[in-house]
Amino acid sequence: METTKTTETLTDLTRKGTCIEFFSAYQDLDTERMIHLATPDATVHFEPLGDDGKGLFREFGKVVWSLLMDCFPDLDNTVDTLTVEGDATTCKVAIFGTQAKEFMGIPSKGLRFENDHIFIFRFNEKDQITDLKINWDHARFVSQLTEN
Repeated sequence: METTKTTETLTDLTRKGTCIEFFSAYQDLDTERMIHLATPDATVHFEPLGDDGKGLFREFGKVVWSLLMDCFPDLDNTVDTLTVEGDATTCKVAIFGTQAKEFMGIPSKGLRFENDHIFIFRFNEKDQITDLKINWDHARFVSQLTEN
C-alpha cells in the first residue's frame, strides 16, 4: 500500500477553511459572516470594474455583495479548486443566479447567469483576510443578462 504525502501546512489548511467559510456564508446570503472573516482594514477589488471596483472589504464589499444578493435572490456558488501559494489562496469558483431586480443599470429580464470567478485571498499571520481580488468575464456576465 502506498502512502500519500501531503505538503500542506496547518496554516494552508486553516486558510483554505476560511475560504470555504466565506463561500458557505455567500451561499447562505450572510454578508455579516463574510465580512467578519477579514481584518477591519482589509481591501477588496472587483477587478473587471477597474478603480471603481476597489474599496474596503467591510464597507464596499458588503455593499456589492448585498446588492448581488438582493438582485439575485437564488445566488449560489460552487468551489472548484483551492490553491495555496505563500500568503495567497486562489479559489476557482462558479457563481450563478437568476436576476430578479435591476442590477448596476442592467434591467431584469429574469435571466440566469453562470460565470467562473477567480478569488485571490491574502491573509495575515492570524489567518484573517487582508485583501481579496475577484476576477470574472464581465462581458459574458452582462451578455447572459441582456440577451433577448
